[in-house]
Amino acid sequence: MAVGLGPLPTLHPVPGFQLGIASAGIKRPGRKDVVIMRLAEGAQIAGVTTTNAFCAAPVLLTRERLQGDVRYLLTNTGNANAGTGAEGLANARRTCAALAALSGVDECAVLPFSTGVIGEPLPVAKIESALQAALDDLNEDHWAEAATGIMTTDTLPKGASRQFQHDGVTVTVTGISKGAGMIRPNMATMLGYIATDAKVSRDVLQALVRDAANKSFNRITIDGDTSTNDCCMLIATGQAPLAEITSASGELFGKLREAVFAVFMDIAQAIVRDGEGATKFVTVQVNGGATHQECLDVAYAVAHSPLIKTALFASDPNWGRILAAVGYAGVPDLDVSKIDVFLGEVCIASQGCRASSYSEEQGAAVMAREEITIRIELGRGTCSETIWTTDLSHEYVKINAEYRT
Repeated sequence: MAVGLGPLPTLHPVPGFQLGIASAGIKRPGRKDVVIMRLAEGAQIAGVTTTNAFCAAPVLLTRERLQGDVRYLLTNTGNANAGTGAEGLANARRTCAALAALSGVDECAVLPFSTGVIGEPLPVAKIESALQAALDDLNEDHWAEAATGIMTTDTLPKGASRQFQHDGVTVTVTGISKGAGMIRPNMATMLGYIATDAKVSRDVLQALVRDAANKSFNRITIDGDTSTNDCCMLIATGQAPLAEITSASGELFGKLREAVFAVFMDIAQAIVRDGEGATKFVTVQVNGGATHQECLDVAYAVAHSPLIKTALFASDPNWGRILAAVGYAGVPDLDVSKIDVFLGEVCIASQGCRASSYSEEQGAAVMAREEITIRIELGRGTCSETIWTTDLSHEYVKINAEYRT
């Protein structure tokens, strides 16, 4: 059950960026599982990829080609092409070469992306058979169809869009993402594609995608597992009739940054809301840290605790589990007598022990909500961090136990 995630909002087309969808039948016949994205000539692209040492073959190839003249992005679902060694890399190159031959570009102008089951050979022939249909389907209005085409265990497509005005010109930022499990991106998300028609230099674009990912996709976790295939790409087509943004300053850059960050945040949080088996959307906010890292250490200790996650699923205000997680987060010289913990607006622990004003009924009322905030005040400094996570349900176990069947 997706928590607070409804139908896709309006996804404004981005001039100079087209999307086409087709069916290769990788996991089942008729499933739309191949997506091609075409960038206008002269467009810039930047991205971040997984930190997992067992990264997939398409990730390796994308890293190799990202600094070149990229014209096409090729995505398949149903097969991750990860843990496949030299054969997997050769297969990724084959699919890119096939698309390049059909579209009349250099093979290095195609970036591959895959998501699905790890350790199985990529069905190259199936993907190749769907390429022409996907090319024939290319259209700037096909964001919603592409959002569905990149799904795996997702229950709903995920997308967001923003527009702003500058000197009488409308600038658009639109993005889609996929992911519902194996989510602690540690760079970006399972797959994310965001495009704008602003004209942005590559250096500025790379810094922007890195900063936006750090504040959005790098602040979400469902199960603490970092995928082998995480990639997030930011494309600037340059079609808006405005001056090129060549530095991270000025009014135009500020407006673009705000819109890009908003889209990143929406599609990152949508992944959490659609977490496998999720029944709760949980914000973990840690304030008063001496460093940002110790705030994150505490937040992730809470978010990754199976005991806390199962208590959230049961709507059980078992606040002792939260204190335990804070205590083992590894914060040096932690003075627990300075720590306050809140469930929503309710103070459950103060100065390291149960708050005198707290009652079980108050805690249970907060835990019964679909959207819950756990706030921890460390009392050590001025740093704060916020991450987003889910509960751990029976359905999560079922989905992942049956994933390959």
